[in-house]
Amino acid sequence: MPDILPLYAPKWEPLTIEIDPRCGRIREDYFDNRITFYAPGLKNYKTSEYCGHSAREFVSISVTGENCALSCEHCKTKSLHGMLDVRGFEGGLFGMCQKLAEKGARGVLISGGSDIHGRVPLMKHIPDMIRVRRELGLAIRVHPGIPDEETCAALAKVDVDGVMLDIIGDQETITEIYHLDKTPQDYEDVLERLHRYNVPAIPHIILGHYFGKMNGEWAALEMIKKYPPKTMVLVVLMPLQGTGMRVEQLPSLDEMGKFFELCRQSLPQTPIILGCARPMGPVKLEIDKLAIDAGLNGVAYPADGMVEYARQRGLETDFINACCGVSW
Repeated sequence: MPDILPLYAPKWEPLTIEIDPRCGRIREDYFDNRITFYAPGLKNYKTSEYCGHSAREFVSISVTGENCALSCEHCKTKSLHGMLDVRGFEGGLFGMCQKLAEKGARGVLISGGSDIHGRVPLMKHIPDMIRVRRELGLAIRVHPGIPDEETCAALAKVDVDGVMLDIIGDQETITEIYHLDKTPQDYEDVLERLHRYNVPAIPHIILGHYFGKMNGEWAALEMIKKYPPKTMVLVVLMPLQGTGMRVEQLPSLDEMGKFFELCRQSLPQTPIILGCARPMGPVKLEIDKLAIDAGLNGVAYPADGMVEYARQRGLETDFINACCGVSW
């Protein structure tokens, strides 16, 4: 995965509010006061608190290589760099997964670039995915983009571990960031389709998605509440190096904290995780603390010191070398 450190340091405002203690009690009541830290195989990860990371356990695969028709403002295909390219691999997707399993893989993320309609071309790989689940027993996560009816039905047959997709509640973000001829209703329709086919959805909400400004995040949460997902992931916008997208001002820590609270209280029985993408530096430490204090269930690539921070608050902790919400 490319380095997500920005070439500039966006401004952020310090926290002035106190997190509602009821959020922590929700985690205690429904999740045994436990928090899980995640370290997927997207990049090497090591801190003073964790040195057991293995990039072999959970591997990211792209079905399109580095190609994507959308070239979204915050990505410009950079998130595909570093993923294994299945195109031209002898034995196809199943052959690649078989080799990975022999080397110790326990799960894979099957991703790729989107077409002009926002769909990752997964259909021709469905037979291989079915074999991977049945014959190799690997966990399978997918990034389908905006999957249509046919794709949702096919993913149900695969028995995927989860479908990870951004849910966007703001038209300007869809048009100007993703370059898509879609509406927020299209994203709600995806949630409905996945729910109807009993496919475990793992929606992501990106805070500050519109050039660092929070626009449609609340609308996205309202959509998700209608179809309570297997897991929900929160991330903070941070454009990848080389995109040219600049974010001068992040949402304030107060805004983030209030949104974390709202999510926790709106979906008390749904695991909510702070995902991989968020700014580096001192603000990352503060965001991670907010996630723990607001009763979230997990943090990906936690800042150094967060394990001890969680334990000081009476939480049981563990680490999993996989994407958010995966459990072996």
